[in-house]
Amino acid sequence: MNDRIRIDDPSAAGIAGAIARLITNGELRAGDRLPTVRELSTQLGVSPATVSHGWRALARAGLVVSRGRSGTFVADGNSHTAPSRADGMTRGATTAQLDLSLGTPDPDLLPEIGSILTRLALNTETTDYHQAPVVPELGRFLQAEWPTKSGALTVVDGAMDAVARSLHAVVRFGDRVIVENPTFPHFLDYLESIGAQPVPVRMDAEGVLPDEFARALSTGPTAAVIQPRAQNPTGASISAQRAEELAAVLRRSEHRCVVIEDDHSGPVVPAEDVSLGRWLPDLVLHVRSYSKSHGPDLRIAALSGPETIIDRIVATRMLGPGWTPRILQRALFEMLRDQTVIHTVEYARTQYQRRRRALTEALRGHGVHVADGQGLNVWVPVTDERTALIHLAANGIRVAPGGPFYPADRGNPHAVRVTTAPLRDNPGEVAHILAVAASPRRAEHFSLGTTPTQSRTGPAVPPPISDERPMRSSSHRAGRDG
Repeated sequence: MNDRIRIDDPSAAGIAGAIARLITNGELRAGDRLPTVRELSTQLGVSPATVSHGWRALARAGLVVSRGRSGTFVADGNSHTAPSRADGMTRGATTAQLDLSLGTPDPDLLPEIGSILTRLALNTETTDYHQAPVVPELGRFLQAEWPTKSGALTVVDGAMDAVARSLHAVVRFGDRVIVENPTFPHFLDYLESIGAQPVPVRMDAEGVLPDEFARALSTGPTAAVIQPRAQNPTGASISAQRAEELAAVLRRSEHRCVVIEDDHSGPVVPAEDVSLGRWLPDLVLHVRSYSKSHGPDLRIAALSGPETIIDRIVATRMLGPGWTPRILQRALFEMLRDQTVIHTVEYARTQYQRRRRALTEALRGHGVHVADGQGLNVWVPVTDERTALIHLAANGIRVAPGGPFYPADRGNPHAVRVTTAPLRDNPGEVAHILAVAASPRRAEHFSLGTTPTQSRTGPAVPPPISDERPMRSSSHRAGRDG
């Protein structure tokens, strides 16, 4: 082993930290070859997996680069960090005629917020730095309808902020974290950024499979990230029976594993509001976002859980942003009890489900099997992801590639995620193009630019729906996927 490399702490974090310090102080220079995983694991008396995990953390930070069989080398100053999965979803984005890739709500289905803000401007008092981070009336309202009786509740800046802060509070470098397979790419990016190892578990239409969950728990994870409703990307929602089964598996486990539940679309999903915290409140952090239902620019999610963990999150947050703006919290509180807003959210829930069902039924009519589910997305199996994306792009349609949603880089079935929120009219034409894209054999029988009901200019963006709905005076642009 290179005599310049001395590592006192043989953990993955210790290995990565020691190498990083040597690179920073110039003892290791660009182009220097590092020991192989096998050499270093033998020298330190640790498993190759421990060294590999340290190497991956360094690569993620842009400090080292792998050159295959040639080995791992210190990166030069012009090297960039590895591209994230989220980047992979947006790389090569174009101005498609019909963009079904974003996972965002339909702006026309969001509540009108102008009158709410006007009301607040007339009545809101000036606050100071020393008030509670959660507006009391909002906190009481949320707790009254919360699915779990966890010890504490706070408000943060959106679902991903809540999940990231929860993971930061309970996960350390090298820890294992259970994730659904497939799952939201931002979860995987964040786990990689903190040096955690994802442990994927399979699902069915009712969520995570209990046997898979038990197997994953046997590896000793410190946390699990699941989506109880409208799982992104599949649309699966956990039933009350499945949640109880998972809670029983967790109760029998020898390892303490904190479950982080990301209910990112709850108010616009008809599925029952279920949480494992109903049975295990001391092990569950439950997140509910209001971005897709009430507006992405609110950037509000509520987070509940054991007092010790929530207090830790609140204390850490006070060192940064401090709190979610109280005027936005008051806006959400007014919206949650405003009858017009309530009816608008109910209408949106119905429309999203109608649009999703219409596309899935049309796809099945073309022989493409897609699972039942809820929410804004449909997970469409394809024979070859690249071929499908090219065919869809040629027809003016953009969808999200499926690869970034998988924890492992290889051995996954091919699929694409289709956001149904923009499909305001009959999706039959879009379904036909998707069906052809899903199978190269079908694609041989059609010109890439045409279908029996489509001109060579590609599909027209469907017109707005004409159903009656609550009155609104303005629309909102959608924010990022969450």
